[in-house]
This record gives sequence, C-alpha cells and structure tokens, in this order.
Amino acid sequence: TSSSAFMALSIFFSLLLIIFTSSPANAQSFIGVNYGLLADNLPPPSDTAKLLQSTSIQKVRLYGADPTIIKSLAGTGIGIVIGVANGDLPSLASDLSVASQWINSNVLPFYPASKIILINVGNEILLSNDLNLVNQLLPAMQNVQKALDLVSLGGKIKVSTVHAMTVLGQSEPPSAGSFAPGYQAGLKGILQFLSETGSPFVINPYPFFAYLSDQRPETLSFCLFQPNPGRVDSNTGIKYMNMFDAQVDAVHSALSSMGFKDVEIVVAETGWPYKGDPNEAGATIENARAYNKNLIAHLKSMAGTPLMPGKVIDTYLFALYDENLKPGKGSERAFGLFQPDLTMTYDVGLARTNNQTSMAPQSPIPRLPPAAAPTRQTLPAPPQMILPSPTSPSDKNSGQTDVHNSTPRSASLAHLCCSISILTTMLFVSINLYAFII
Repeated sequence: TSSSAFMALSIFFSLLLIIFTSSPANAQSFIGVNYGLLADNLPPPSDTAKLLQSTSIQKVRLYGADPTIIKSLAGTGIGIVIGVANGDLPSLASDLSVASQWINSNVLPFYPASKIILINVGNEILLSNDLNLVNQLLPAMQNVQKALDLVSLGGKIKVSTVHAMTVLGQSEPPSAGSFAPGYQAGLKGILQFLSETGSPFVINPYPFFAYLSDQRPETLSFCLFQPNPGRVDSNTGIKYMNMFDAQVDAVHSALSSMGFKDVEIVVAETGWPYKGDPNEAGATIENARAYNKNLIAHLKSMAGTPLMPGKVIDTYLFALYDENLKPGKGSERAFGLFQPDLTMTYDVGLARTNNQTSMAPQSPIPRLPPAAAPTRQTLPAPPQMILPSPTSPSDKNSGQTDVHNSTPRSASLAHLCCSISILTTMLFVSINLYAFII
C-alpha cells in the first residue's frame, strides 16, 4: 500500500510538472519574426532553422513561399506564415484552378511536417492605389480559401492579407480609430471574409515612423516603452503609456466601428532600425535594443492593451536579418536582430534559457555590418499622430518600462485559476486512484 500511495503521488506530481512546463507563459507562441530574403549574404536556411530553435521565437513570416526555407523548418514546431506575391493576385482571383495549383505547389508538399499556419494574399495592396489590384484582392483571398477547403485544410490554415497603418484615417485618440473613407468600401468585404473564416486582420504598426514625425524626447520615451508622462484618450480617460498599445487599440477601434470588433489583430511587422541616414532621428542601436526588448517584455507580461486587457497580440518582429539589397533609406537595411554569421546584432533576451544555449553569443556588444542603404517604409506621418503613415512599398518578395508596469492581473489571475482548477481535478483523480489501488 505504501508503494501504491507513492505511485499515486508520482502520477500527480508528474502531471503537475507537465502543466507548468507547457504553460502559455513558457511557450511564448505569440512572438514571431520576419524572414526577408532581399540580401546576398544570408546563411543557409538549415542554419537559420537551428538558430530559431535556439530562441523563444515560435513563428516565422515569409514574404513568399520559398520551398527550401519551408522544408528546413519541418519538424521544428515553428509556425510558418507564407505569402502570395502581389503580382499573382490577378490570376488567383480569376481562376480557382490557379489557386488550387498554388496550394498544391506551396502547401501540400510540406504540410503538416512544416507547420504552415497562415497565407497572406498580397502585401499592403490597398496602399498601392492600383485599383485593378485592389479590386482583385478579395476574390483572390476567396479562391485561396476555396482551394484550401478542397484539400480539407480550410480552418487549419488561415487566409488574410497585410495592411499598412495608412488604412487608418484617424488614429488619435485610440478610441476614435477609424479606417480612411477611401478604403472602407474595399475593407468591408475583406473584413466580412475574415470574420466568416476566423482569420486575423494583419497590420504593420511602426512606432519608429510615428517618432520621425514628432521628435520630442517624451515621444521617443513613449515609443520605446520607457518612463513618460503618458497620453490620455480624451474619450475614455484611459492613459496610454506606449505607442504600440495606442496603435493597436486604434486598429481595434476601427474594426469595431465597422462592426467587426471580434476579428483578431495580428501584427505582421514592427521593429526599430539600429542605424540609418543622418536625417533618420532615433535610429540607434540603443533605441533598437530598447524598443524590441521592452516590446518582448510587454508581450510576455500578457497584459494586452487598454482596450483588450489580457489579450496577447501575435507579433512578428522586423526582422530576423538585415537585407543588404533593399533600396531606400539607410534604416531599411538595418532592422536585423541577427547578422549573417548568426551573431546577435544586440541582445533582446530571445535566447532560450532552460539549459539551452543559443548559437548566437549573448553578448550585447553590437556586431554592425558595413553601412548600406535602407529599406522599410517611407514615412510621412501626420504630426504627433499615433500612427506612422509610411508609404511603404512592402512587397518584400520580388521592430524599459512596460506600459503596464505591474503584472497584468487579468491574465495572471486567469492562468492561476486555470492551474488551480486543473490541479484540483488531478488531486481528486489521484486520491481516487489511490483508493482504488488499496
């Protein structure tokens, strides 16, 4: 009987260990990274796959559907977002068989070993102002969805498209966020599609670009999650302590104003360059480290945003590597968290800790590559607006103090209650098992 009791207790504590080692706080499945390919010095995909596994990054966004990269991530458990090139939209929109062929070529050979979770149909299409392309966006998304349904992958792999922050006509205060009138008609059908399929609204918020349009010291602190006076939403009285939350809540308000408040928001890109041209204020390694490190800490805190407390937003950092062939301003080529030799550009705490070592040294000493020309979005944001208004041709195919300085009570309490409930159930089962054995 003593051995039976020992067995029951062993089962109980084993289950306890499983629960805590697989909890959401440890999984950090909401942290992703963008893996762009506009460079001639990138390491082999197999090395990149090993690098990713040495970090807490759980998702990777590709701008295309590179088969070598998708295959290299097989068996890693890392979620993969793939993209349809903007130029492919017309053929996908006009012919379901073309969409089926796209799925047959870019998804079926790799799934489920490679964990493809989302297909972005086009990148910042509405920003292109190409009316023909804009009109074909929704039909292309619908055909890709139908093609997934035909092979029983509908629901398992979501379908969406990526938007620049310029889809918002108003962003301040966050509670008054709304889509620009010129985009509302086109967005209505897209949002209806996302709602019906349970797919996310995918957006690219960049506090860096907002700072470039308002370079006061307090704005920089607001953008970097550092101590600042905060900004009060005049409608709700809510005080915002960082730009990221303000931008995301402005998007949430815009979705709500169109009747789609339940559509999930995913941040496809956000980041901060570690260097740039002389006129790109704030593009320093210290600011890049502060933004990314504090953003990651904010996401890990499970605080959510003021309008979505306890709701963690899936966020893809921009970017995994510098892309030295990108055109544009100097900052465009200086967003990489890692260098081609797999060392960290700067340390933001992504290396796994639990007895696991990263391939990249954890020293915060910057490894700066030779200066090159930039890439990312082109600005022009309205002064002191919450949003950047980057004119970003993002077809990349062809980023200290947390807002909520204290632990987020809603999320923490929910996890605690869930754990207690599970533990109580397990204890009850263990006691009954013990009683049965004796």
